[in-house]
Amino acid sequence: MTTEPVLRLAAFVGVFAVLAVWEALAPRRVRRQTRGRRWSINLGLSVLNTLVLRIVFPVAAVGAALLAAEAGFGLFNQLAAPGLLAIVTSIIVLDLAVYGQHRLSHAVPWLWRVHRLHHIDLDVDVTTAGRFHPVEMVLSMLWKMAVVAALGAPAVAVLAFEILLNAAAMFSHAQIKLPAAVDRRLRLLLVTPDMHRVHHSIHRDETDSNYGFLVSLWDRLLGSYRDQPLDGHETMVLGVEGLSSPRARSFVGLLLGPFRRDQAGSSAS
Repeated sequence: MTTEPVLRLAAFVGVFAVLAVWEALAPRRVRRQTRGRRWSINLGLSVLNTLVLRIVFPVAAVGAALLAAEAGFGLFNQLAAPGLLAIVTSIIVLDLAVYGQHRLSHAVPWLWRVHRLHHIDLDVDVTTAGRFHPVEMVLSMLWKMAVVAALGAPAVAVLAFEILLNAAAMFSHAQIKLPAAVDRRLRLLLVTPDMHRVHHSIHRDETDSNYGFLVSLWDRLLGSYRDQPLDGHETMVLGVEGLSSPRARSFVGLLLGPFRRDQAGSSAS
């Protein structure tokens, strides 16, 4: 899978470019901040996380799938399952695993302290998809690699899932306007920007909903689905209560936030 980084980068650049132009032409909300500072922070975090993951996990999730296949480890490496079934099932299970990890990151106080970096933002757009703390990215990769190994997921399925998840994350965070009828039909299967924006509400009961990134099924089945925000999409406030200061939202402030005692009050419910 030596072409993995190239495929992932090409998919990222293509989806990012389309959504960035869409946001400029048909924005859903009035921005509270200028693009320049937010994008420099969010894209800076994306670059930092990419470097950290490459250093800590040279083989990453796709490599874990290849190693598991070579060792004959994992469910699909033990069963004579048809290739297509193994691929589709692996993508579905991995998506459920990411949903579960996301929900846990809101429920466990110390995980929330790390994850809330993603929520400490007064706007949400395509760049928010890569706005995570490096600690969370390392924990997330460990979880994905464990699931991949246990499943014996085919490497092609893991690569497809990584590309789909990245594209879906950018789409669901995009600051774009979809016709109400299109959004209503699309969210029967996929997480739409309006559906996921509720998750970034400053109201904690709304933050603790709509955890999905790719398919909307898990939120509906597991009782975490919220149809619309209480305050409406145009006027709802985004962010984390008590963490809207410039210091908390600076690049260094975001990285140090989980370890600061003065931010301990904004913990998980």
